[in-house]
Amino acid sequence: MKKNNFTESQILKALKENQQGISVSAISRDLGIDKSTFYYWKKKYSGMEQHQLSR
Repeated sequence: MKKNNFTESQILKALKENQQGISVSAISRDLGIDKSTFYYWKKKYSGMEQHQLSR
């Protein structure tokens, strides 16, 4: 299986799309990831902004 590497900015973009009302299943389908991966990202990066990632 192919392992995709996403940057933190791509992850934050996906999380913001979810906050704007796009469903998790639609985002997961577009990115080619599993829903559980999205929820892991949400747990890990929740509340972060772009400038906080550099720390």
